[in-house]
Amino acid sequence: MSLKDKVVITAALTGAVANKMQCPHIPYTAEEIGEEARRAHEAGASVVHIHAREDDGTPSIAVPVFEKIHREVRKRSPVLINFSTGAVGVSREERIAHIPVCKPEIAALNMGTMNYAKYSKRRQDFVFSIEFLNPIPDIIYYLQTMKDNGVQPECECFDVGHLETVYPLMDMGLLERFQVSCILGVVGGIQATAQNLVYLSSRVPAGIPWQVIGVSYEQWLLCATALSLGGNIRVGLEDNFYLAPGEMAEGNGPLVEKAARMARDIGREPASVDEAKQLLKL
Repeated sequence: MSLKDKVVITAALTGAVANKMQCPHIPYTAEEIGEEARRAHEAGASVVHIHAREDDGTPSIAVPVFEKIHREVRKRSPVLINFSTGAVGVSREERIAHIPVCKPEIAALNMGTMNYAKYSKRRQDFVFSIEFLNPIPDIIYYLQTMKDNGVQPECECFDVGHLETVYPLMDMGLLERFQVSCILGVVGGIQATAQNLVYLSSRVPAGIPWQVIGVSYEQWLLCATALSLGGNIRVGLEDNFYLAPGEMAEGNGPLVEKAARMARDIGREPASVDEAKQLLKL
């Protein structure tokens, strides 16, 4: 099988919002995250995306916490590490301080300011709603920091305007080797439909690798769409707990196993870590 038939599977292990009351399998401690990364890699993931947590599950941007997570993941597997830079209510310097220290292979970067929310039809109310600030001067600062430290940006695009912002940043020389994530299903961003993903993926710059991130159970529909379009895919407990309606996954590994099976069913094979490095131009 040629390299073009391979698919990079990312496992989003933790997230920053969900907790063990909602899903008991979400990892909090560095050791738990390291074990989840190992299981995800063994199931077929070549990249893990990680938000740091304190041991009690509280979201963290503390550099020592990221350092410990980095060590625990690296001692267990060769999987590529993608650290989040998302945070609310902190300075831009604090928000990206862990990247020059840990130097993960990849760092996620949200490409625009937005309302970021989740709505419950059953409750007829918002589960949460925040203003996620990502002004262009801050995006430029984060990209320069990543570039200076040899870390590849993963440009997270929740809507068409976010994706269009990539083009002037390329023209400025801030975006050279990077990847794009098309994120669908967040209230405040674009709706999770196959049609929307087809359009978003058509706006990714030529030759730039892209993946889909589907929030909630629509993850599987969007993974199927991305696989047929030649894109990469992300699964994991950050985005979706369920393998099927009412069937909660017992960790990230089973979600990756399903994604790998879906890829194989249409003639694509999960990329190894070395193959992922080539595909993502790391």
